[in-house]
Amino acid sequence: MLQTCARLIAALALCCAATVAGAVGLLRDAGMERALNELARPILTAAGLSPGRVRVVVVDASSLNAFVIDGNAIFIHAGLLARMETPEQFQAVIAHEAAHIANGHLSRRIANARASSRMAALGILLAAAAGAAGANGEAVAGIAAGSAGTARRSFLSHTRSEEASADQSSIRYLLNAGVNPNGAIEVIELFRGQEALSASRQDPYNRSHPLTNDRYRALQALVAANPGRGADASNEQKYWFARAKGVLTAFQRAPTWTLRRAKGNSDVATMRRAIAYHRQANTSKAIAEVQSLVAARPNDPYFRDLQGQILLESRQFNAAVQAYANANRLAPNNALILGSYGRALLAQNSAQSNRKALDVLVKARARDGRDSRILRDLGVAYARAGKSGMAALSGAERHALRGRIQDAATLARRAAGLLPQGSSGWQRAQDIIRTAESLK
Repeated sequence: MLQTCARLIAALALCCAATVAGAVGLLRDAGMERALNELARPILTAAGLSPGRVRVVVVDASSLNAFVIDGNAIFIHAGLLARMETPEQFQAVIAHEAAHIANGHLSRRIANARASSRMAALGILLAAAAGAAGANGEAVAGIAAGSAGTARRSFLSHTRSEEASADQSSIRYLLNAGVNPNGAIEVIELFRGQEALSASRQDPYNRSHPLTNDRYRALQALVAANPGRGADASNEQKYWFARAKGVLTAFQRAPTWTLRRAKGNSDVATMRRAIAYHRQANTSKAIAEVQSLVAARPNDPYFRDLQGQILLESRQFNAAVQAYANANRLAPNNALILGSYGRALLAQNSAQSNRKALDVLVKARARDGRDSRILRDLGVAYARAGKSGMAALSGAERHALRGRIQDAATLARRAAGLLPQGSSGWQRAQDIIRTAESLK
């Protein structure tokens, strides 16, 4: 049975997020996302978008790319973020992707796909998401589930007219936000020469955002037409950018690389050393660095979140619970911190902590359904509480988020058989079952 349009859109959103996460993974860190969203806020506001709705999420891929699938998130590859040198470059990327949302490029593409076939629309979107995330050709073909090859390849590729429109809008957003637009030229420079390469060797950004000499010259003209407009990044913006890159590189680069560069007593340097020592399993040094960080910034929930992570992964469960409790007190609506707090409570594994963990994780899932770790831990919490149906549903949703749709359907059928018919959990299970059936 075909889904209604509203339910199809919900399934598309679930599966697109699932494919991005499942293809190469998302890098979720509360502090990094706070920093990136702080930088994106003025750009999104200038674009007429809600900073509370459109979030910046980092994809675990070394290639240079950024893309949007719907109006709820801007995905940026870790490789592109690591290559950037200034806040203005990052904000230029956000402005360009925000323009694709604000100018209606995605909604027109989705409408065109859905007009052809609802099932094909689902396959095309899934394949487009996988291609944007860097999945190999076989994975994209498999996920597409029979959708037309030409449409699949072109679905996420912006036309040159769309690129020109997004470029014009992005410069306007940057100027209205008071940001120096030269960052847009600097970002384009990263991709110069890509079109001379074969498609298999090009970065994904170039395949989905056609870069031509005409477009490059037009963008230069747009920037040159506004000399002196837009200020250089403030110290606060530089701080948030350094903090986001500091988290990313400290977790991804070799600890010795980080320790050679993380000198001095600044927040960012201390944070980077704490992460590097933790990755070297030098627990005493890692804890000493993060404690000094928390002492210097006692009201920063994200440093306390890092403290909790180091303590939890060092199996100091009671201290980790306290650190996460403090982080949650300072940022009570942050889903990632809530999820980590619930994880630490589960690690304590007492009757009281398990009950509290379930309450905390339910709230975390309600605030952010993109984190598979939250769903994994929620399944454990439900199982310990004897709620087998909800435990199966959490497992189903986790598989769906990771792109394993048929495995998700198996658990969803189990959940539907255990949950009261018509309940919200039962309805969520039915959504996954129907989505999986449409992909067969």
